[in-house]
Formats: sequence, structure tokens, C-alpha cells
Amino acid sequence: MHNLLRLIQKYGNFLLFLVMEVAAFLWLFSEQKLQQSTFLASSNSAIASYNLLLTNADEYFHLREENGALAAENARLRERLHRLESVVEDSVERDSSYVYSHLQWDYMPARVVDVATNSGHNYLVLNKGSRDGVREGEGVLSHDGVVGVVSAVNRHFAQVIPVIHPKMRLSCRIHRNGQMGFLEWTGPSSRYANLTDIGRHIVVEEGDTIETNGLTGLFPEGVTIGVIDKVELPEGDTYYNLRVALATDFKSLRYVQIVHNPLTAEQDSMRVKK
Repeated sequence: MHNLLRLIQKYGNFLLFLVMEVAAFLWLFSEQKLQQSTFLASSNSAIASYNLLLTNADEYFHLREENGALAAENARLRERLHRLESVVEDSVERDSSYVYSHLQWDYMPARVVDVATNSGHNYLVLNKGSRDGVREGEGVLSHDGVVGVVSAVNRHFAQVIPVIHPKMRLSCRIHRNGQMGFLEWTGPSSRYANLTDIGRHIVVEEGDTIETNGLTGLFPEGVTIGVIDKVELPEGDTYYNLRVALATDFKSLRYVQIVHNPLTAEQDSMRVKK
């Protein structure tokens, strides 16, 4: 008892302060609705911020899954778009058999798992292979434009030769006038290629869109390749020097679509053998 009295005497002021603080808080939240609601609002705001943080973290870790789903949806939408365009453009002027064959384009979404864009032998590797139905010689597109052609396939993966490869020579045309030429890459930048075989008598301007012409059976007609950003016509030359800014950014490429045309073999069989 003596010790208790000494303790109260020594810490009495502090203990009295604590008792008064507790009493004040009890009175505040039992009688004052404004302060009580303010405290509860602050608490709810803190809890909401915490839940938002958890939600954002969860969404971040599911980005890959969501991107894959978006790539699949883009492939389906592209397929439907080309089918609708084919019906509108060809049904009036072409017979029904041509329209039917033109509707055969299929699109398979794939993810880029390896890429080289800084060498003379650039390539891409996709996460789809023969077990998914991928075959050599099929075209590959991005959501921006042409990527390249499948060059090798194993069970789980496919290798692609992009348009930024020195051995790639892609038949194409100028959208504005339909003039045909070839897209070739000589390096070193992965952002540019050259349009060749365009004669000086053709009117060419910076900003002209370059697109597929549909003649090889690799790509549907009218897919964007790039835009002419530099026009040169040296004195006495027969052909232009045309630089094309490519639509596809290979350094940031993550998702693509593999193009399948079941009539490619039949079309190739009709070509004259040398």
C-alpha cells in the first residue's frame, strides 16, 4: 500500500492526464456527431486507398494474361473485318466462288518470345508451333501492319523472318495509285526500309501509304506496311530512291497474328515453273 501511494505521488500528474484524455475521447465520440463522422470518413478513406492499392497490384500481375486475351480478340476482329470488307468490295463485281475463296483468311494470335533487330540476320520467335497448326510460309502481322513470314516451325515455336531482313523482298503497292514495287531492307535501322522498282514517270509523294497487294497469297490485300517519308530522284536515274517508315515497331513488338490462307498451295501450283 505504501508503494502504491508512492507510485501515485510520483506519476500522479501523468496518470491524471491519461484519465482526462480517455474521458475526452469518450465524450467526443458519444456526443459530437460531426467529429464522429469525420473520424469514420477518414477511416473509410484510408481503407479505400488500401483496397485500391491491392486492386492495382493484382491487375498489374494479371497484365500478361489480359494482353494475351486482347491479342486473341484482335485476331478475331481482324478476321471479321477482312471478311466484311471482302463481301462489300467483291460481291458486286466478282462471282460467288471468288468471294467464298477470299473469305478463307484465318488469324491466330501469338506472343513474341525472342527477337533480334540489331544484326544482319534479324528474326523473331513466336510461342506457337506445329501443334497449333502453324506452317512455314505463313504471313505474320501486328496490330499496326506487316511483320514478316514464318521461316521455320517446331512443335511449340515458330521462327519468323521479318521485313527488316536482307533476304526479305516483299511485293507491295502504293495505296494512292496502285503502283507495284518491292520492299527491301538494307539496314541498319529497324524503323526504315526501301521501296524499289518505282519508275520516275510515277507521281510519288512523302506520306504515301505502302500496303500489301495480295498477289503472293501471304497477306490479305491492303494491309499497311508503312509510309514513304523520303523521296529522292537523282538526275538521270530511271527509278526513285524511296525510304519507307515502317508501321511496325519491332523493338516494342510483343503480340502478333499469324495469317493462314488454305488456298496458298493451289495458288502456287498455278505459277509458271521456270
